[in-house]
Amino acid sequence: MEEGSVFRSVLAILQWWGFNVTVIIMNKWIFQKLDFKFPLSVSCVHFICSSIGAYVVIKVLKLKPLIVVEPEDRWRRIFPMSFVFCINIVLGNVSLRYIPVSFMQTIKSFTPATTVVLQWLVWRKYFDWRIWASLVPIVGGILLTSVTELSFNMFGFCAALFGCLATSTKTILAESLLHGYKFDSINTVYYMAPFATMILGIPALLLEGNGIMSWFDAHPSPWSALIIIFSSGVLAFCLNFSIFYVIHSTTAVTFNVAGNLKVAVAVLVSWLIFRNPISYMNAVGCGITLVGCTFYGYVRHMLSQQQTPGTPRAPRTPRNKMELFPLVDNDKLEGKV
Repeated sequence: MEEGSVFRSVLAILQWWGFNVTVIIMNKWIFQKLDFKFPLSVSCVHFICSSIGAYVVIKVLKLKPLIVVEPEDRWRRIFPMSFVFCINIVLGNVSLRYIPVSFMQTIKSFTPATTVVLQWLVWRKYFDWRIWASLVPIVGGILLTSVTELSFNMFGFCAALFGCLATSTKTILAESLLHGYKFDSINTVYYMAPFATMILGIPALLLEGNGIMSWFDAHPSPWSALIIIFSSGVLAFCLNFSIFYVIHSTTAVTFNVAGNLKVAVAVLVSWLIFRNPISYMNAVGCGITLVGCTFYGYVRHMLSQQQTPGTPRAPRTPRNKMELFPLVDNDKLEGKV
């Protein structure tokens, strides 16, 4: 690999880490330090900023070409994806309100397991035994982390766990609903964020509107707090842009390893800032989970490189029309929007 290519890859990974960790820490800061305990409204701010940012990048600056989607497909395909996308982001922010960043990030690492199980149950998709074996340390690490978490909160835990299911559902839906479209992270945000804003806007207003007004009257410096809240929305869009850059600057293996190291960096940084108590066994559980995720990514990549004749690599003969849809390769985009 050329020196310039290595430098671009390292730079792409570092800026991706920076945006990702900053957004997570800022969201936790908003809930904990600013006492802005309104996850629906924070998510809505993120969707609004992402909608504006994607429009500017594609329509004004023309940094990315627009992937044209037929109006009918926007409602038939994009809208259901946007609904799950909205639930995924909201559940992530809800979990951040109730549990530490370290615990929340570890639970999110459970996503590969939920994705495999759902694809097996819904699609009856065949998976090599090595895929199932690679999930064992992920599940074991999550269990160890959960039972040893000193700041355990059942509501936050359930929100993070259902967030994993939402991410997996989004991946499975993408395979059927978005076939024929080669979406990147920017075009994905361009189409989904406005729908997500429309879906979440009214519930956020009805459920959190009065609380926000009370917070605004009681907070000593609400305007500076609002600047931080909207800044997190801008950074959330920048994170999607950075994902596009890192995907095109690294290999699948590098992306997988960097993604798991990113979780470790987020856990460390959050602990340095918020000082949430972490027991020794809790840290061990987190480490086992991250190692398991890395091993899972390695196994997936290894199996994808094998072209041995006679090796089953697809589901059995489809039983219905939905199963005839070609699958989209989401290995590098899975759960990153």
